[in-house]
Amino acid sequence: MYKGSMQEKVASDHHKRGLPQALNQRPLRFLKSMAGLFFNLLVIVTTPPISPESKSPRPQAVKRGNDNNGLNSSSTTGHHVLVSNSSIEASLSYSSSLIVESKSAKFESKIVPLDNDNSSSCLTTKTTEEDQKRCSFITVNSDPIYVAYHDQEWGVPVHDDNMLFELLVLSGAQVGSDWTSILKKRQDFRDAFSGFDAETAASFNDKQMMSISTQYDIDISRVRGVVDNADRILEIKRGFGSFEKYIWGFVNHKPISTQYKFGHKIPVKTSKSESISKDMVRRGFRFVGPTVVHSFMQASGLTNDHLISCHRHLPCTLLAARAPAV
Repeated sequence: MYKGSMQEKVASDHHKRGLPQALNQRPLRFLKSMAGLFFNLLVIVTTPPISPESKSPRPQAVKRGNDNNGLNSSSTTGHHVLVSNSSIEASLSYSSSLIVESKSAKFESKIVPLDNDNSSSCLTTKTTEEDQKRCSFITVNSDPIYVAYHDQEWGVPVHDDNMLFELLVLSGAQVGSDWTSILKKRQDFRDAFSGFDAETAASFNDKQMMSISTQYDIDISRVRGVVDNADRILEIKRGFGSFEKYIWGFVNHKPISTQYKFGHKIPVKTSKSESISKDMVRRGFRFVGPTVVHSFMQASGLTNDHLISCHRHLPCTLLAARAPAV
């Protein structure tokens, strides 16, 4: 008969059966841990709430019983906390929105708000600057009057007799000077020669020409040359019907559209300007060398010499395609 405690007897039996003693103690340890956990939960549930007057390391809870959205619609009664399903769903939804906002916050600085006037104007300005790429002879130091002339007139086909006469005179006047200086005196030239009406300018006598030279600071030889050219234009009108028909006839009434990529490739004269110059000199015109005539052709749109990268090349080409039929 076995003498000893019951625990020793059970251990002896297990040992005889070949079972390790540590294995048989696992259920007992599990039961002890579960009992300890249950005891701790019981203490938490039954512990009365801490008085507001007592010192606590935690901040006092904020009462949100009046929350209209129901995001925190929890209520406390006695020692029990009741939480509604709608409150849980709303809280989850609220937390989800916060997560989305936090993820998108890092991209916020990269988004340009469309309803922001300043951002819109900056974007428009940037786009405009990119679209306004000009010919290489227009630089950041170019005078605004010269830039405006390039953007609005240079290369645009002209068919008005008075304007063609004006551009012919200005093209000759800029030799030995520059376009910016001549454009600044443009109104003086118009006033001096009666808006470049050929019939009126051709009637000026020597006294009037001297007065024009003195009043508008235009060289007297230049004044005499304009008056002589006015006479030649009247002769052409009698023979061709208009100065426009005569001058545009050299290009078959269709502008020449060039395809220059670089400014240094644009010539100062061409075989076409040389042939026009030769015919005009034969007719008695003054200040109409091949270089002046080519400059006149560019100014009046007989040739489109804008660089293909310039924003004015395409519009001038389209204008050339709509040239009036003769």
